[in-house]
Amino acid sequence: MPDQAKKLPFNTRPRWRVDPLDVAKVICHRLKDGVEEYLVQWNTMSILEPEKDTHAICSWHELSELQDALHHVQDYIESLAQPQKSSRPVPHVLLSRKRKSPSSDPLLSRDGLITPQDSTHLSRETSVVSINSSSDIQEAPETEERVYNGILERKEGRIVAKRSRRANIARINSKELPTLAMLEASKTAPVNTAERFIREAFFQKLKAVPNVGLQNDIDSSTPSLNFTFINEFVLRDGVFRADPETIEGCTLPCKPNMGQSIGCEYAKLCKCLEFAAVDERKLERTDLETYKRYVRARQQGEFIDTKGFPKRFPYEKPNVDARIPPTLQTFYLKERYPIYECNQLCNCGPKCKSRVVQKGRHVGLTIFKTLSRGWGVYCDEDLVKGEFIDTYLGEVITNDEADRREAVGGKGKSSYLYSLDKFAGDAEGLKEEDCFVVDGQYMGSVTRFINHSCEPNCRQYTVSYNRHDQRIYDLAFFAYVDIPRGTELTFDYMDKDEEEDEDAVVRRREEAANDLQNRDKVPCNCGTKKCRGYLWV
Repeated sequence: MPDQAKKLPFNTRPRWRVDPLDVAKVICHRLKDGVEEYLVQWNTMSILEPEKDTHAICSWHELSELQDALHHVQDYIESLAQPQKSSRPVPHVLLSRKRKSPSSDPLLSRDGLITPQDSTHLSRETSVVSINSSSDIQEAPETEERVYNGILERKEGRIVAKRSRRANIARINSKELPTLAMLEASKTAPVNTAERFIREAFFQKLKAVPNVGLQNDIDSSTPSLNFTFINEFVLRDGVFRADPETIEGCTLPCKPNMGQSIGCEYAKLCKCLEFAAVDERKLERTDLETYKRYVRARQQGEFIDTKGFPKRFPYEKPNVDARIPPTLQTFYLKERYPIYECNQLCNCGPKCKSRVVQKGRHVGLTIFKTLSRGWGVYCDEDLVKGEFIDTYLGEVITNDEADRREAVGGKGKSSYLYSLDKFAGDAEGLKEEDCFVVDGQYMGSVTRFINHSCEPNCRQYTVSYNRHDQRIYDLAFFAYVDIPRGTELTFDYMDKDEEEDEDAVVRRREEAANDLQNRDKVPCNCGTKKCRGYLWV
């Protein structure tokens, strides 16, 4: 086997590509003429066809043709047994965010059919890269077919698969693919080029996400390409926000030039704080009788209108030094009370101290591969206690849809579902089953990659810009302690408010380990002293 294999530049734009929606899955790979090729099973089967599962069209493709369908290639590579995958990390040079200029189209500008006969005329890339030379690497035989059970056509920049009655079509029971010979050849065929394509494709996604990096010193894997970074919720069927007419902003006396030009100052009069936490000490000091009535109502679980009561601003006043970020007040940090920020209708101006989460993330973050817990996130700078980090985003779905997705997705699906149930039971008529759910598995922000810990350094808080909308609000992460640069960020997937005694946690962990019902639950690998042993216990 020669020491040189042909390299496909990722940034080329071939004239013909496979549509990812046409791909059912990738089922094998091989090395052909020094180039990695992947066997695609097409989505051409109809439930009306009796041969449905036995005559699926399958065809071999170079990576240049699969650049839009690399997530299928990634799924295939991840399904391989560990010894079959490349164990060395992708070179650090690939971590560069630098944009690269596109090169010329590597494929010939030909139209018409790509039949089993003429498909071999597709051009190959001319640039080369050194790979490990090994006499064990097997090339695919020259006579092996490229298309099974159909033909391929070029149409409007796409390669499409079609059934054909031609006599010269290579026909095979698709359930028998890959063949034993294909599997044997795949054992020694490299996947280095595909891993590089996949890594570069993920970097293309990251270009749209400010101040986020990627690091993998463990292996050659890449976060799922079947994930889309978004900057706001995506509302699905059955999900709706409160009528915009319900949004109320603060008016006079709130104005932009108050309090050293940092907006709202009168916590008792600011409309945005109508439902905010009551400043009990101030109420006791200024109106003892009202304070007693308020405490009595709380103790008896009765409703009391707090309009006109002194409220707590959510954030500390910004420091004159712009480099020091605003932080969440200690009360909110510990009590997890809903945070109400000013909104677009407010009279306080854009510099108001009650506008933090809505301004978005300013913290630099890096997605990195951990030794035992998949992908995680660490901070690129020191974070102070109470500092805002980012929000949890995703598709907002109904509770019924969440149940359906969880049933289909298996036991790991729960890690991505976040129920918007903060006000369940508090709001009139809002029941648990009527609350919406955020699914961050396939769409979301960088926080989707934050790992669980039973003793986390971050916590999630409810942040609302419309106090009358208790079904859709932001899920914001704040630093719960000072977090040094380079430290992995974690939060509790169970979102527990109470801080448990370490001895009690140890007892619970031992009980959980001996409970046979927990055998199918996801084990927790957070490694903290207060680890509960399993997720969701």
